[in-house]
Amino acid sequence: MSAEAQKSETENKITCTDVTCPVCGISCDDIEVELDDVSVETRNACIMGDAKFKELRSHHRITTPLIDGKEASWDEAIDKAAEIFAFAKRPFFFIGSETSTEAMSVGIEIAERVGGLVDGNATICHGPTVMAIQDVGQVGATLGETRNRADLDIYWGANPEDAHPRHLSRHSIFQRGFFTEQGRHARQIIVVDPRRSTTALHADLHLQLKPGTDFEVLNAIMTVLNGFEPHESFTDVTGISREDLYKAADMVKNARFGVIWVGLGIASTRGKHYNASMAMRLTQLGNKYGKFVILANRGHCNVAGFNQVLSWQCGFPYAVDFSTGEPRYQPGEYSCVDALRRGEVDAVFVMCADLGAHLPKRAVERMCEVPVVSIETAEGPQAFVSDVVLPGVLDAMECEATFYRMDNVPCHARSFCDPPFDFTKSNEDTLIQLRDAIERKLAARQTAIAAGETGETKPPTTATAKLSKEEFVRSLDRLLSWNQT
Repeated sequence: MSAEAQKSETENKITCTDVTCPVCGISCDDIEVELDDVSVETRNACIMGDAKFKELRSHHRITTPLIDGKEASWDEAIDKAAEIFAFAKRPFFFIGSETSTEAMSVGIEIAERVGGLVDGNATICHGPTVMAIQDVGQVGATLGETRNRADLDIYWGANPEDAHPRHLSRHSIFQRGFFTEQGRHARQIIVVDPRRSTTALHADLHLQLKPGTDFEVLNAIMTVLNGFEPHESFTDVTGISREDLYKAADMVKNARFGVIWVGLGIASTRGKHYNASMAMRLTQLGNKYGKFVILANRGHCNVAGFNQVLSWQCGFPYAVDFSTGEPRYQPGEYSCVDALRRGEVDAVFVMCADLGAHLPKRAVERMCEVPVVSIETAEGPQAFVSDVVLPGVLDAMECEATFYRMDNVPCHARSFCDPPFDFTKSNEDTLIQLRDAIERKLAARQTAIAAGETGETKPPTTATAKLSKEEFVRSLDRLLSWNQT
């Protein structure tokens, strides 16, 4: 337990204040947690944060290592995992976002050491936005600046009222800032969304465009800002009236400090990174009239952290291949779904992410055909398809951690309790132990080769691959029914 955490203890209950929430990209740092032996209560946390903190006392928590679905000792599980990756020819490492940057760094180090592929959550969410940043560049700001200065908030393809429940109250619409003392009355809101979302209900202007026309609308706004007339087919193509288009352009011109919050609606629709690139060019154009910035509404607490860590370790933000000894970057070639769907990888490592529940069918089938090692905190599809499960530690609760918020600001989070086991202190510690075990395996193989032996071993098999498709479906249904209860 961290000595720094502000807490008071009464019998078996502890009360922790100023806790950093490890759920979404906002990383709220004003959470209060009351914890005893059987329950968890929170204050200031949203519904997602409250559910995450309750995992501390969840009956679904994995506290014992598993090999082929059976309990095993920690040393056996680490040795089995090390054997898989020491002898794999094309291993794939998926570094999930709900863990610390410290753990991510060690995971990337292992991937580089064994010549594997490495990827993270951005590949299936804001990867196109990251590509746009590489293409155009980002005019950014901190969440504190947006709270204190912004008088125009544009939510493009984003619905933070549902996805980031405290976004509007802490960092944008309703917060009273240093230069926005009137809160909502000092701000104007534009929402660009094909749906009448809950966030759109707060908008001064809702541009309800046709799905897949983000590029055209962005281009038209820039056309007006540059003093030209949009094409006559604009309304027919986008579904937005010219009157609303000119109104949006005037709001951009008159803003002292504008923020474009881009969500997955801009990155996951037709056009992908071209849409995000155009949004960033609109931001640049907005700076002709006032101050304009753009921020991505990143979903998970440390998804931005993976892009940061991988970038400063190898120069690229995601979808990297180390097989040649040098990092190579190619989304669509070395990224998660593509590598699994094509059946290229022969071993998979997954940390703090449920790929079994979220990837396309063919990608999950490939995970059933090869050895899979996972760091998991709870039962679920990913644990089911894994041959080795290493119990995960809840970062920012059971160990200290560093996260990057959605504005790319690193935040250090303190711990306030201990893991329910003593064989590892953190996910970083787990990966250090795994890295050292792999090094021993590789050294033993080199010694064997030097002594004239082959140094090779039979590739590990996967228990999941022995199941027929019918058996797999039945087992998965049974697992889901357990989770529902």
